[in-house]
Amino acid sequence: MRLVIAAIGRLKDEGERALIARYMKRVTSGRVIGISPVSIEELPESRAAETNARQADEAARLLHVTADSDFRIVLDERGRLMTSTEFAQYLAARRDAGVKSTAFLLGGPDGHPASLTGKGAHLTLSLGPMTLPHGLARVVLIEQVYRAITILAGHPYHRA
Repeated sequence: MRLVIAAIGRLKDEGERALIARYMKRVTSGRVIGISPVSIEELPESRAAETNARQADEAARLLHVTADSDFRIVLDERGRLMTSTEFAQYLAARRDAGVKSTAFLLGGPDGHPASLTGKGAHLTLSLGPMTLPHGLARVVLIEQVYRAITILAGHPYHRA
């Protein structure tokens, strides 16, 4: 199963980019368990004047860039909370159900419109109840994808 992380905003912080590169290199081990490759699509923030217009524009572009994905997971602080093991099992269940491509959608500073967190997503997932900077959310997400791969492969990285 291919994974796509589609995110609004370009990472500028060198530390965040280095951490993402580190985990992107590691997630290639997912080929062994059928979860690979992982790619990241960065989209610029909307320039619309109003919040609703910015959210709608960004949501449309996220949906466009992930149009070929079978399954969409929208990240939002109000979404479903999972442990790392539950997340791994969730990904494995999608893979085993024949999902060929899963997309993770990370919104811009204004978040996602209700239309995307509702019917536009197969799952709305929370990385935690606290608001994270978008770059840090990407780091946490890619690390959790790597952790899920290691859990499913029986690798000792995850020691719960």
